[in-house]
Parts: sequence; structure tokens; C-alpha cells
Amino acid sequence: MILDLIDEAVARGARQAKACEVLGLDRRTVQRWKSGPIDDQRRGPKHSPANKFSDAERRRALDTMNLPEHRDLPPSQIVPRLADQGTYLGSESSLYRFLRAEDQLKERGRAKPRQHRRPDPHVATAPNQIYSWDITYLKAPVRGMFFYLYLMLDVWSRKIVGWEVHEEECSETKTISILATTSSSRMISRRSPTESPAERPASR
Repeated sequence: MILDLIDEAVARGARQAKACEVLGLDRRTVQRWKSGPIDDQRRGPKHSPANKFSDAERRRALDTMNLPEHRDLPPSQIVPRLADQGTYLGSESSLYRFLRAEDQLKERGRAKPRQHRRPDPHVATAPNQIYSWDITYLKAPVRGMFFYLYLMLDVWSRKIVGWEVHEEECSETKTISILATTSSSRMISRRSPTESPAERPASR
């Protein structure tokens, strides 16, 4: 198609170099296209490499990997075991490629396949249903030292319901206990001891 447009422009009196310049092509590229059949060389060489595995070698490698003593092992363990016995079938990547082509690259052991289970979702529809906590580093007066801010957040309202600052990092169990105690005491202190929640005036 492009060569036809260039030939048509040249037949009407245009110079080939100008026609190639309009199309964004080099003149030598067009001359190379006209000298022989157009072939896309970006696909790589068409001949097979000299060290390509033959069908017999490929089948021998698959049969060896499916033996009773190897069928439960991955190629990363099969290759060194065979090397200790003085046998070399191919690299680990080649054996992996053979298994993948035969759809045998699955769980090769007796253990059950790994099951990916998503964590249970938590949805808050009102305040004080779900709390989330995290640790934040605070700069200390001494360089290289930090304070640890333990903060509990209400997922629904995004308000802070409890926090404490410590000089060292606590375990997860102790952290949850600290935040639960802090949040409970702060929620109780916000209420008047002689006033029930229903008697409090509504905020404007």
C-alpha cells in the first residue's frame, strides 16, 4: 500500500525523496522494500537453535521427572539429585518449561494445594461497632530514638476513641488491652455521672 502511494506520486512528477519524507520513511528503506520480498525480521530467527532439545530428550526428561522417586519433587530438587548421580537432563528452567507445556506444573507433592482464602470483611453501619488501631512513630529528643503512639480509631466516624504513648513497642495482645482500656475510660469520662444520654441536650 505504501509502495503504491510512492509510485503514484513519482509517476505524477514528485521526487521519491520528497514522497518518502511526507510519509515519514527513509529512502533507503523504500529501496530495500522494492529490492526483495518484505519480511518482518522482528520475529527473530526462523531456524531452530543448535542446542534445542529433541523430542526424544524431551520425553526422557518428562519420564524421569514422573518416576516414583521424583514425581513429588519440583525441578529445583530433581536437578541437583540427578547431578549427584552423574545425570544431567537439562537446566531447571528447561524442566519447568517441559512441565508447563504438558500441564504438569501443579502441586507435585502429597500435600493439598494451597488455598487462598480472603479475610472476612468487616462492615460498620454505625459508630462504636468496629475499631481499628495502628502504631505511629514520634520523634524523641534523642536522635535515633522514637516514642510509639498507639491509636484506636472508630471505622464509621473516623474519630479517635483512644490513644497512648509509650517508650517501647508492646506486643499485640498488650496493645489491644491498652487501647481497649483507654477508649473505655475516655468514653465514660465524656458522660456526666448524673446525666443519662437521653437527658443530654442535642448538639447543634
